[in-house]
Amino acid sequence: MSDTQALEQEILAEVAGAADEATLETVRVSALGKKGRVSVLMKTLGGLSPNERKEKGPQFNQLKNVVAEAIAARKSVLEREALNARLETERVDVTLPVLPTNEGRVHPLSQVWEESVAIFADMGFSVEEGPDIETDYHNFEALNIPAEHPARQMHDTFYFNPKADGSRPVLRTHTSPVQIRTMEAGPPPYRIIVPGRVYRCDSDRTHTPMFHQIEGLVIDKSTHMGHLKWCLEEFARAFFEVDHVEMRFRPSYFPFTEPSAEVDIKCDIQDNVIKFGEGNDWMEILGCGMVHPQVLRNVGLDPDEYQGFAFGMGLDRNAMLKYGIPDLRAFFESDLRWLRHYGFSALDVPSLHGGLSR
Repeated sequence: MSDTQALEQEILAEVAGAADEATLETVRVSALGKKGRVSVLMKTLGGLSPNERKEKGPQFNQLKNVVAEAIAARKSVLEREALNARLETERVDVTLPVLPTNEGRVHPLSQVWEESVAIFADMGFSVEEGPDIETDYHNFEALNIPAEHPARQMHDTFYFNPKADGSRPVLRTHTSPVQIRTMEAGPPPYRIIVPGRVYRCDSDRTHTPMFHQIEGLVIDKSTHMGHLKWCLEEFARAFFEVDHVEMRFRPSYFPFTEPSAEVDIKCDIQDNVIKFGEGNDWMEILGCGMVHPQVLRNVGLDPDEYQGFAFGMGLDRNAMLKYGIPDLRAFFESDLRWLRHYGFSALDVPSLHGGLSR
């Protein structure tokens, strides 16, 4: 047996005997490292005669290749064994219930969003969505708010830089533009709700620059104010989970509805605790009205043939009222302690038959 063959058998025995990756790495360095046995042997080729190099060169290269392949194969085996051992020790029974300390919580705003959608879906409403960045036309003009209209002062708007044609996109100040886009997309009747983010330059304990609204729109040939009242009463009764609600409609002004009203619900307020369905106090919860004839004309509908109602409310404000949350800014602070206190189980999906806020 030649010295090269003896060295090969010696190194291969060490490779086969390596019990872990650290030991195998030691064998690799001792064989193929800069001062390893195979590397030292390769360096001797320079001192040999041409005939000896011709003879020994292929032997040394074959030795190097065999050792490298053996090390790679052994490393693959050891990695697989290590992974299997780790999986065995870290095995988790996925059928076990989630530990309360590791359970995620649904944000109360997401919960109220789903609660509202569940209620209106039961009434036959479909959910529509639209872009957060809107044109001035859809956000204002089509809703009967032209450039010189004083109602623009009611909206502290975030404007983008002007485009080449002079128009300025805006971050939508309400979800009402989706009503326009829906009516432009196809013929009536419409029965939609539009939940989504809206933006205004305002910030305090009850206002944030970005907040959430849900709006409703119903357009048909025979829709009237009585339908609007029933719809809102049913929503309030289901949302606040009371058997009876008493509401009042106060005359108000919105440029896209006529007549317009703000809606209050009777409640009892004691020690900063609000109870709906009882008491002698009133709490404003939303605005509404019959769709303005000019808005219908703007989307190509004849107001002598079609009429309907619209309403809008703040999801953030509804969450504060229903769950006793004192400061709106905490909704966006990502405080896990706050979320554990006010949040909901991910498995409690709101439904009218199973309960909205279990």
